[in-house]
Amino acid sequence: MIRILNVRKRIALVAHDNKKAELVEWAEHNKVVLAMHELISTGTTGKLLEEQLDRPVKKMLSGPLGGDQQIGAMIDILIFFWDPMQAQPHDSDVKALLRLGVAWNILLACDRATADFILTSPLMKTEYETNIPDYSGYLNRKVAK
Repeated sequence: MIRILNVRKRIALVAHDNKKAELVEWAEHNKVVLAMHELISTGTTGKLLEEQLDRPVKKMLSGPLGGDQQIGAMIDILIFFWDPMQAQPHDSDVKALLRLGVAWNILLACDRATADFILTSPLMKTEYETNIPDYSGYLNRKVAK
């Protein structure tokens, strides 16, 4: 199966507390490009982005309250500035969101350099076909008794 990413992509912007300022600064630096796309975020980060970018951001719940999981099925691209130096109380939610990104072939950046490469790719300005992995073998497997 394939999924079509439209010219106007759905981009999730998420950051741990210690990375929120960095994400907001990155978004400000890239606001012209981001203005061409739909932005989705978790609660607190979304408020900060709206204020800085002066444009609407679709806000989900805060990450620890399930916002990470709400985002998972809605996006084409995930920009997630996570803090590798500090354990998070909702680490399992973070891992689940990252797992969804990898499992469903969603563009995924966890640092500024990768986010820059994604945002400046010529493919950001076009429709793009991406493969959706076939998990039918996994879903149809027989469980040993």
